[in-house]
Amino acid sequence: MPSTENSLLSRARLFIRPADPEAAERSLNRALERDQDAALAALLASEPKARELLIGVFGCSPYLAGLAAQNPARLVQLLAGDPEAAVSRLIDHAKNMGAPDEAELMRSLRLVKQEAALVVALADLSKAWDTMTATRALTLIADATLSAAVSFTLREAAQAGRLALAHPGDPERESGWIFLGMGKQGAYELNYSSDIDLVVLFDRRRARVAKPGEEVDLFVRLTKRIIRIMSEQTADGYVFRTDLRLRPDPGATPIAIPLEAAFSYYESMGQNWERAAFIKARPVAGDIAAGEEFLKELQPFVWRKYFDFAAIADVHSIKRQIHAHKGHGEIAVNGHNIKLGRGGIREIEFFVQTQQLITGGRDPSLRGRATLDMLVALAERGWIEGAARDALEEAYVFLRDVEHRIQMVADEQSHSLPQSEEGVARIAMMMGFEGARDFAAALLRRLETVQDCYARLFESAPQLSSGAGNLVFTGDEDDPATLATLEKLGFAEPRTVTAIIRSWHFGRYPATRSAVARERLTELTPALLEALAATDNADRAMLAFDKFVSRLPAGVQLFSLLASHPNLLHLLTEIMGAAPELAAAISRRPRVLGALLEPSFFNQPAEWAELEDRLKIQMAEAGSFEDALDRARIFGQEQKFLIGARIITEALSPRDAGFAYARLAEILIGGLLDVVEAEFARAHGRVPGGEAAVVALGKLGGREMTAASDLDLMLIYDADPMVDSEGGERPLPSPQYYARLTQRLIMALSAPTAEGLLYDVDFRLRPSGNKGPIAVRLKAFEEYQKNEAWSWERMALTRARVVAGTPHFAARVAAAIREALVAPRDMEKLRADVAEMRRLVEKEKGSNNPFDLKQVPGGQIDIEFATQYLLLRHAATHPECLSTSVEEALRQLRDKELIERPAAEALIEAYRTYQGLMQVLRLAIAGDFAPEKASRGLANLLLRAADAPDLERLEARLRETEAGVREAFMRIVGI
Repeated sequence: MPSTENSLLSRARLFIRPADPEAAERSLNRALERDQDAALAALLASEPKARELLIGVFGCSPYLAGLAAQNPARLVQLLAGDPEAAVSRLIDHAKNMGAPDEAELMRSLRLVKQEAALVVALADLSKAWDTMTATRALTLIADATLSAAVSFTLREAAQAGRLALAHPGDPERESGWIFLGMGKQGAYELNYSSDIDLVVLFDRRRARVAKPGEEVDLFVRLTKRIIRIMSEQTADGYVFRTDLRLRPDPGATPIAIPLEAAFSYYESMGQNWERAAFIKARPVAGDIAAGEEFLKELQPFVWRKYFDFAAIADVHSIKRQIHAHKGHGEIAVNGHNIKLGRGGIREIEFFVQTQQLITGGRDPSLRGRATLDMLVALAERGWIEGAARDALEEAYVFLRDVEHRIQMVADEQSHSLPQSEEGVARIAMMMGFEGARDFAAALLRRLETVQDCYARLFESAPQLSSGAGNLVFTGDEDDPATLATLEKLGFAEPRTVTAIIRSWHFGRYPATRSAVARERLTELTPALLEALAATDNADRAMLAFDKFVSRLPAGVQLFSLLASHPNLLHLLTEIMGAAPELAAAISRRPRVLGALLEPSFFNQPAEWAELEDRLKIQMAEAGSFEDALDRARIFGQEQKFLIGARIITEALSPRDAGFAYARLAEILIGGLLDVVEAEFARAHGRVPGGEAAVVALGKLGGREMTAASDLDLMLIYDADPMVDSEGGERPLPSPQYYARLTQRLIMALSAPTAEGLLYDVDFRLRPSGNKGPIAVRLKAFEEYQKNEAWSWERMALTRARVVAGTPHFAARVAAAIREALVAPRDMEKLRADVAEMRRLVEKEKGSNNPFDLKQVPGGQIDIEFATQYLLLRHAATHPECLSTSVEEALRQLRDKELIERPAAEALIEAYRTYQGLMQVLRLAIAGDFAPEKASRGLANLLLRAADAPDLERLEARLRETEAGVREAFMRIVGI
């Protein structure tokens, strides 16, 4: 087929040299072998330029060589024909293909894309077309194929009865389904292997949906189908990859958004970078009229009525990775990102868009979509110099050509030059250069020109960078330099980090909704990332910090505090990496961080008397009973947090933490008992001669509490049961008085208030459990223990300790407890009861997880039960062994030779190990511990607490220890 006057061959002005001549010859021979009607051979014989062009193309692009060889007849038709006519024919075919089913539609659209890719590449590489003609042709094909997919999908939805079409012959018209092409598609500037960036909307008023109220679900499903039709890779390739991330807050919104939701977002939350993105927006498929109406209504968001010079700093943050100030870094060639790198295409685009944002509100002629057109317009109106226009225009075309050739090699959505000299030489030849050296010089000249222009535009912009490199998180795409910086800092998943930080910029969380909070967090971000990177697992710490931010009720004060106190920031990030439960406590009550600013934080915890005095001062300043409860919660939360933070920083050993938690609980119980008694007395007076004491059992009784411990308590009182209270408006009989006083104490300790929760409280260990009175008279307690108490109740009593009450009455209660413990008992019944109790607990709550340190066979319960059994067995003859502390009790039993010394030593060591690990686990996580899911920070805390080298060996050691404890328990109890 001879070429025509307007044929691609006749207009070709550049014949590139092959990077691999042998591969080029092989590819051409394959095409000739498939040339059934010898049309290609005839063309090569009649048009010598055809062979020269194809050898150059085939020798540089394996992708184009394969595409051409698939259909030699098609290749001949394209070379000998008018390329504009070819594109028009493909567009008409796409719009009128009438595919019977989705499979046929997908195949037909992919064949259209194949042919378009081939003709555009040949016309572009030969310079039969200029660069922008090629980008426009690619865009027109994208519009047409997308429109075909939308029409087909609407017809099928109508046939299925999901919606009605206003115009069945033209389904898109007045459908209410809007596809906005953003970025390069909107501006008719698509690159060769470009994604298409879409914002998909729907108008409830126009859409004729069969089931009103289900519009979102329907259009989301239809949009997903469009994505599959366009993007799915099949044997015929793909049409265009689609990207929907430019929609409002893409991590939290559906892929198809109601118009009213979009308007609401842009009016309240829209950012300057989104204004810049909408400069190029264009309705490309679906309901074009509705799309144009939406963009018209959105104009006040994009185009301000005044000169918006303030936008310059914000838009600059989108591209801050440039660091275009003189002396900052060098521009490379090998591996350089032509789009996003220094001096690249994006800098030219932002140079233009920033000027448009500043001036376009006042001058509608500066609202155009096309980059080159707007460079001309800006120069005509005096916003930029003519020299800058000419330099940027020439550089833009050159860089777009480079970008196309990078992508034409293998049809990859890449913007980076190859790392190798050979790869760069291939691109150089596709650009018409003799070799890599000449090309590199030409490229560097353009990159430096662009960078210089951009630097002058933003020469006074503030820096936002970590000392380690560049950090950019606004905009719609990941900045390669930022990803590299994050990797250098130690983040294994840098794209996750950028996605999280962009979500903060979207104001998705309450703490980031205000502009001031986002500004403070932006200022904090570089230091925050460096602090997170300093943890053992930067990625997990980042996820924990994001969860922390998501729970904050507000952010300005905390972000400001962290920004001004770097040491506090580092401690917080360490907590994020090691103890998410402790971090959650901060997110619920951020003010607890203020306690870390005390100079004494890293010293030993405050003395008992000092803490008591602090609580008394706070309670004394309370204006009401409710205020006193809030103050107690604030005090308790801060102090609990301090204990946990001291564990994390090794200022407090896990073993000592149990005592610190218990001491805090005692102070709070004593302080709240005083407040409750005073408040109660105002209404009901006081019982003449009456006294009360609070008895702690369990972990509090043994001074072995953890961050998650509840309070096992009893209230014991002494008063004449026939006496009523005196001095109040509503006197009460003494039993009722102390019962209600106990209920008021439980409420004071456990009721949630505006300041949160203090403790969960359990009174079920009182005599007769839930069936007995909630407050127990001392004499009744003594009689119950003497005549009715079960063995398990006496076991619990071994850990009973008075924690509040007058010294005189506390001594009486302690004596009664001791008397109950040293009383004679049936030893065989005791042994059988202990064994049965252990079997029941194991049946109900047993576990095989070696890290379930309490319930696992050979765990804490076995040690506690064995110790309690020995104490009850020998208390009558050796009362000096009685101690609420398991460790101390075992030592006493050992010294009195009531337990074999090796067994005692083994149980003591095991209990210490369990206690240390339990402190860390209860501080760090809420559920069961799974070693394979543990963060490095938590693992390190556990290994430090147990003095183990790694989790695998710690688990092996625990299994061995638990086996030894179970054996000792069975031997002691005689099972």
